[in-house]
Amino acid sequence: MTDKTYNVLFLCTGNSARSILAESILNKEGGGQFKAFSAGSQPKGEVNPHALKELEALGYPSTGFSSKSWDVFAEPGAPQMDFIFTVCDSAAGEACPVWIGHPMTAHWGVEDPAAAVGSDVEIQRAFAQAARFLKNRITAFINLPLASIDRMALQTRLRQIGAMEGTTSPEGKSA
Repeated sequence: MTDKTYNVLFLCTGNSARSILAESILNKEGGGQFKAFSAGSQPKGEVNPHALKELEALGYPSTGFSSKSWDVFAEPGAPQMDFIFTVCDSAAGEACPVWIGHPMTAHWGVEDPAAAVGSDVEIQRAFAQAARFLKNRITAFINLPLASIDRMALQTRLRQIGAMEGTTSPEGKSA
């Protein structure tokens, strides 16, 4: 294992639900080897309370999050990212800022729980499902041999993780 701490940015359009879930899950599950961040192309300005409720229910940190623009991470002095994952189809299709250091990228699309309609139980179920799909991807990611895998093989593995159960991308649905 390496002593390196890898910076990971989760991107979504609104940065209010999926990217927040992923940030919290990786920061806890990554055991100090990863430092997760989240941002959005068009941030909503507030974190969805159902996301925070789900994090709390699962025993993940649920405080200190904010909905912010991805521009924050393209500014001078921002942490240099090693990995950037889009977790919604909209953000995956947008023109992203130029990221310093050429981080590895992949699309890990998950259905938007913030778009769920219905009873509180149905909405919370959508957040629980999104959190489960993200945790599964994050678990697969943190178990990759990052220090010993070559860049091309790593990129392939990152895309395979994005095609795991729960994907919203067309290529993942046919995989």
